Amino acid sequence: MTSPKSHAARILGLRIHVLCYAVLNVVQVLVWWFFTPEQHFWPIWSLVAWGLGLAFHVWAVTRPVRA
Repeated sequence: MTSPKSHAARILGLRIHVLCYAVLNVVQVLVWWFFTPEQHFWPIWSLVAWGLGLAFHVWAVTRPVRA
C-alpha cells in the first residue's frame, strides 16, 4: 500500500522530525549539564525512545516501494 503523499512531502516531514529531535535533545542535554550534572544522565531516555521512533520514520520514508 502506498501513501498518497508525494515523496517530497515525506522527505520534508522526515527533515522536520530530525530537526526537532536534534534541537530538543540538545536542549535537554544542556539542561542536564548545567543544572544536574552530578545526577544520572536522564536525557538518555528521550534520546533512545524518540530515536527509535525516528529510526522507524527513516525506515518508512527510505524503504523501497513495492509495486
